[in-house]
Amino acid sequence: MRPRTVRRVAVLTNPAAGIGHAGPAAHRAVARLRALGVEVEPRAGRSADDAVRLAREAAAGGADAVVVVGGDGMINLALQALADGTVPLGVIPAGTGNDHAREYGLPLDDPEAAAEVIAAGRVRSIDLGRITGPDGAVRWYGSVLATGFDSLVSDRANRLRWPRGRMRYNLAILAEFANLRPLPFRITLADGTVIERDLTLAAVGNTRSYGGGMLICPAALPDDGLLDVTLVDAMPRLRIARFFPTLFKGTHIHHPEVTTLRTASLRIASPGITAYADGEFITALPIEVTVRREALRLLVP
Repeated sequence: MRPRTVRRVAVLTNPAAGIGHAGPAAHRAVARLRALGVEVEPRAGRSADDAVRLAREAAAGGADAVVVVGGDGMINLALQALADGTVPLGVIPAGTGNDHAREYGLPLDDPEAAAEVIAAGRVRSIDLGRITGPDGAVRWYGSVLATGFDSLVSDRANRLRWPRGRMRYNLAILAEFANLRPLPFRITLADGTVIERDLTLAAVGNTRSYGGGMLICPAALPDDGLLDVTLVDAMPRLRIARFFPTLFKGTHIHHPEVTTLRTASLRIASPGITAYADGEFITALPIEVTVRREALRLLVP
């Protein structure tokens, strides 16, 4: 694809992303963009809703790109403003997991190199997942939607006030592992197939990884018009303990307890279970999930 001319960008920052890494990364990226002749409008949202508002205003105001500095959660906010639009998204990775950045080969720990990717203007059109909650509210996501054990861990981690960062999730994993139980799911695919059984988790991937590199949907492609679904059957604790390390290699799909599917849409229901996508809380189940072809323009190497 022919590169797009990038002369003016809005740079949106979440100072809390990556445990405070976003602020310094933003300063370095802005300096490099300006050195490359790009006009930069720095913006910082006071809240999630405010960040989405600022991204929408920047896109409507004629910016050549909206750039976010942060992690997957910050990218998720930008998706709510840019999905189904023509203004591309640029990313300066500065989060904890950075799964979007890994998927698209964006420079990690190098804000200047990430700024150079943005200035080069190479755009890739990618799919997005579209979630409709029980109240009809719609939320877009770019990487993986998680329900079951994963979302229970996130629920617990969000209730913890200490410690910060990865250790908080490690403690939440231990606590939920101690309470591990079969979770009754009912999943309806686009072709009408109904899957009704006890699971440990169900993940719906537009891309391959979540949680900082866990390849839960190792064959997912973000431009094939399909969602990859990974279902993990309920298992005893000892088997689960041996199973989870295989997620980082993507070899879990060879276990007999794992089912992988592809579908353009699905409905997921499980009593008392919530859904997270791009690491962010979305809503309680049941939800409808569909894929939208080429819903986002992303600046890539």
